[in-house]
Amino acid sequence: MSSYVSVLDLFSIGVGPSSSHTVGPMRAARAFARSLVANGVLDDVAGVRVVLCGSLGATGVGHGTPDAVVAGLVGLDPETCDPDRVPGGWEKLGDGARLSLLGRHDVTVRQDDVRLAPLTRMPGHPNGMRFTALSAAGDVLAEEAYYSVGGGFVLTAAQLAAASANEAAQIGAELSGEPVDRTTEPADVPFPFANAAELLATCAARATTIAAVAWDNETSLRPAEEVGAGIDRIWDAMSACVDAGLDRQGVLPGRLGVRRRARAQRERLERLASERPGPVDHSIEWLQAYAMAVNEENADGRRVVTAPTNGAAGIIPAVGRHFLRTHPEVAADGERRRRTMRTYLLTAAAIGALYKRNASISGAEAGCQGEVGSACSMAAGALCAVLGGTPAQVENAAEIAMEHNLGLTCDPVGGLVQVPCIERNAIAACTAVSAARLALQGDGSHVVSLDTVIETMRQTGVDMSTKYKETSTGGLAVNVIEC
Repeated sequence: MSSYVSVLDLFSIGVGPSSSHTVGPMRAARAFARSLVANGVLDDVAGVRVVLCGSLGATGVGHGTPDAVVAGLVGLDPETCDPDRVPGGWEKLGDGARLSLLGRHDVTVRQDDVRLAPLTRMPGHPNGMRFTALSAAGDVLAEEAYYSVGGGFVLTAAQLAAASANEAAQIGAELSGEPVDRTTEPADVPFPFANAAELLATCAARATTIAAVAWDNETSLRPAEEVGAGIDRIWDAMSACVDAGLDRQGVLPGRLGVRRRARAQRERLERLASERPGPVDHSIEWLQAYAMAVNEENADGRRVVTAPTNGAAGIIPAVGRHFLRTHPEVAADGERRRRTMRTYLLTAAAIGALYKRNASISGAEAGCQGEVGSACSMAAGALCAVLGGTPAQVENAAEIAMEHNLGLTCDPVGGLVQVPCIERNAIAACTAVSAARLALQGDGSHVVSLDTVIETMRQTGVDMSTKYKETSTGGLAVNVIEC
């Protein structure tokens, strides 16, 4: 079974606040509506019912899941839609409103037709949902179960049962509307790797880097120009999200009344630089501001890049921007900057693929160690790579970062991706930088391998109580008094 997951699938552009609870359900709803067309029953549909189970039901309101479902049914794509069109769609249904499926067939849908069922867990994954299309007489015209398996990837029940990690990535891309070339199957990439040991062995045998291995695999599936342009577009979207978050201010949606802080931190750092010029190092404060900027954008339902999830979307962009800020000679040279950020994202994606294949990037399945932990590990390895680290040092950096995220719970207060999520990204970005620096001080040899720590993360996720897995029924979510 191939472990290959494309960088263009692992990093996907979407909307906040959650890849598994917003982007995934939107893609599932859109896929269901499109299946009605494919099966020739769209014009006979008089109503649609959706049940959001398990974690989707538990934190669905705070994560905007019902709104995302409504948006997907009318045909909105998370990558291209106006983020302002998503919020409020579910509430507007009320006791019955006209909804245009894919913008071409009107049906009447009530708010109660999109139902939250937090105590119902479907067998394949904590993030399960069921869609049913009904005729005017109440007959079932179509029915499908979908699972949002993390990072915006969505599978039907049959696909989940049959898919490998690579098949999941390709099917997820199809459901999002992305073209997928199946003339060359992922198992036929020139340098497949199922674990970090195999990846390192390939690098050693070819005397090359992790990014080069990933590039050769990518360009065996797509033209090099398409791969390069796709990676550049991902970094541009990440960078734009940082800039937007550093500029925007105000209060985030939801009853917690959380104020944005990234802009104020940027303004303070700029003021300090003008008032006290000199060799004062504020790079960590800037790093934290970058991460908070992205996750404030995510919490506000704006455009973000799943990296590898929305809840952890700030870490990889922040660490990448930190590198450019601390290496102005790279940032100032457009061509060099582009090559460097391609190396950064290719390395991060290769590491992320290992987590997706051998453990999980879903907070509902593994807790926040699967989201923030994997993103921290990916960023640490990627930073180590662009700082000149060997493949062994890159693997060491990724291992260090995850080792100190093991057991991290997912307990969002109020079901909102705000507390502790925004600050957690800032701290994890700092951990990633520290892990990379520590790994660069050694020769890559270490006691605990990346494969061992990934397996440990998987086992920890299995053992973790469900109340700490994105259900808001444990931890900070029940111990913080909401006013």
